[in-house]
Amino acid sequence: MLKLIVRIIILSFPVLLFSQKKDSIDLSNLKEPMYNPLVERYILDELMELRKQNQILRTEITQQIVQEKLESSDRAVEYTTATMNNIFFIMTTAASLLVLVGWRSLNDIKKSLKIDTAKKLEILTVDYEVRLKQIETKMKERSKVIIETQQNITNTNSIHSLWMRAGLEKSEEDKISIYDEILTLNPRDLEALTYKADALLEVGEIRWALNLLNTAIEYDSEYSLGYWQRACAYAELGKPSDALKDLRKALELSDTLQDELLNEKHFESLHDNKNFKTLLS
Repeated sequence: MLKLIVRIIILSFPVLLFSQKKDSIDLSNLKEPMYNPLVERYILDELMELRKQNQILRTEITQQIVQEKLESSDRAVEYTTATMNNIFFIMTTAASLLVLVGWRSLNDIKKSLKIDTAKKLEILTVDYEVRLKQIETKMKERSKVIIETQQNITNTNSIHSLWMRAGLEKSEEDKISIYDEILTLNPRDLEALTYKADALLEVGEIRWALNLLNTAIEYDSEYSLGYWQRACAYAELGKPSDALKDLRKALELSDTLQDELLNEKHFESLHDNKNFKTLLS
């Protein structure tokens, strides 16, 4: 609660300062937003809080695994002890009855008890081993799921941070490097492939961008932005028929792209094409 109050005060301070000094501030001289440091600070705080929660989750999961192992061991020991006590009780009762009734001699009773005891112990041992293997298998599966989940959380946090960095970069080369880092963590990230291709188009690497867009469409044949960007690449390569084919597909999948046809600079070479003009209507 204290942390939330502090954030509200920090975020409200520029507004109060601006309201008090708005007559003395020349807004025309401002070249970048005044709130960027506060937003960055807020994002850093959120990432720090997420890391703390991940650490707490890891500690709780470890404690649960240890507790499960201890409880399994305790149950196994209790089960074995109770079983052995029952066996010896049965053995003692049977021996007493046999001696009193006189069915067999003492040696026959001993041999019979040894054989029966050995068989029962063998059965119990096999059953116990099977149960232990089942418990071990379940624990390994749960541990694997937990580790995979933790890795996915870590990768998601890293990818989120990289996307934020990419949004702040001005250079296309720097953006490409960040997109490469995202693709290292998730090679099938369609947005990273598409945005990297867009940056490559900006620096003139048309064929490289085309290869990336082909890969993105192979991963998802219904990805409208992939067809749009590939149409841009074909237009830059002087292939209007291929560009128009991909444009039609992109508009079929997402009609919201219709408004961007004239705003896309890569389609300037298609403006005089009659088939392109039909797409505008």
